[in-house]
Amino acid sequence: MIKLLPKTTPGKWSIGLIIAFFLLLATGMTVVTAFHQTGGNTIFDNLWISIPMLGAAVSAITGLFVGIAAIWKQKERAILVFVPIIIGFLVLFFVLGEILVPH
Repeated sequence: MIKLLPKTTPGKWSIGLIIAFFLLLATGMTVVTAFHQTGGNTIFDNLWISIPMLGAAVSAITGLFVGIAAIWKQKERAILVFVPIIIGFLVLFFVLGEILVPH
């Protein structure tokens, strides 16, 4: 039988972290568009943008590892636990690309 919602605590945490990712991402985009904020040369030039965006990245990457732990250690097989793993992997790939490949 295929489950949709997770039963384990780490599975629920991974979904909560990916929801936090989307909320923080929306907050960062709202700050940029509604308040006409612009970035600078570094990520910390405008803290109104960088704090929600860094929080979103940390939330997605943490959701990735918590989701992997839920599947590996707790044998979680809910479909929604795989969503944070996919999104977290994409965010991790993007962040590593930004760090390792200079512009």
